[in-house]
Amino acid sequence: MKEIFTCTHKDEHCAARCGVLELPHGSVQTPVFMPVGTNAIVKALTKDDLNEIGFEIILANTYHLYLRPGADVLEKAGGLHGFSQWQKNFLTDSGGFQVFSLAPFRKITPEGVRFQSHIDGSKHFLTPENVVDIQSRFQSDIQMQLDVCTGYGISEKKALEALRITEDWTKRAFERWNCRKNDGYKGFLFPIVQGNFYKDLRKRSADFVSSLNPAGIAIGGLSVGEPPEIYEEFLHYTASLLPHEKPRYVMGIGTPEYILAAVGEGIDMFDCVLPTRNGRNGSYFTKDGPIAIKKAQYAADFSPIDSECTCKICKTYSRAYLHHLYKQNEMGASMLGSYHNLAFLHTMIKEIRTAINENRFDDYRRSFLQRYGGNK
Repeated sequence: MKEIFTCTHKDEHCAARCGVLELPHGSVQTPVFMPVGTNAIVKALTKDDLNEIGFEIILANTYHLYLRPGADVLEKAGGLHGFSQWQKNFLTDSGGFQVFSLAPFRKITPEGVRFQSHIDGSKHFLTPENVVDIQSRFQSDIQMQLDVCTGYGISEKKALEALRITEDWTKRAFERWNCRKNDGYKGFLFPIVQGNFYKDLRKRSADFVSSLNPAGIAIGGLSVGEPPEIYEEFLHYTASLLPHEKPRYVMGIGTPEYILAAVGEGIDMFDCVLPTRNGRNGSYFTKDGPIAIKKAQYAADFSPIDSECTCKICKTYSRAYLHHLYKQNEMGASMLGSYHNLAFLHTMIKEIRTAINENRFDDYRRSFLQRYGGNK
């Protein structure tokens, strides 16, 4: 497998590192946060907003796009890029997590997973093979394998059963991906480390996916309801098992605290719906911690959301104005909140890269977290 990742600098004092991913739609600087565009658009934002902020890759949701508008439409449009006109990179998930969250409406078997659509109740069957086919038709730059995601607190027996299915699905997914690649598909397939919160299973899974020599490796099954200290323990343990030359992706994290913990363990990629979801609900990131703009204390506060933030929202609008928009249920409140939160995280990631290149990531993380959380 041709390596797509180059580590450009590793911090001398910890595992944090900077690098470059070479993907079909351009280079991506790492560490990188990927905004989630569930339906091939990041909610309340345009592709031009994302370009303006500086993103090089976003995530789209296979489950939702498979159901509507469907792979036929996307393929005819020229894949995700032709359909959405976002001309940089797309990572697509497998739909496994969405199926996991639909527990009452799905049945997992060794062959695949049967489920009912949350839209109209129609019945569907996903296999490792057709999930690769769907994402290939999307022309995803990075696609994820179908896996069995398990929640915090299950028994080791159940975790092992899920892992065995995931391992078999991984083999089948790579067989189909190799066929697609031979037919001209240019995207990459990342396998997913599972194993729940059992270290022997995590090691088994990490060794297995590493043996496949994939382009990159994802760490799944974290941030699924476990306490923060358990998250950090298993993040540290799992990351330590992965080959250094591969990009590492932790799925589903998007708060500054969790991102900083991940970067400190040498993680290169992360995504989450939380920044834009919080923005739509009036929660804004600031250097002093998140603020809830709905609070009455902001009704006549004419300062910016964050006086140190250089995004166009903070340069233009006051807390009082944003409070007013939110209280009036104006659509603009969602747009401005989502833009600011993504711009805040993008700036934070750039600061993290600078700190790593200057061998002071630990100091940056400590200083950031000491200040963060000041607002309630």
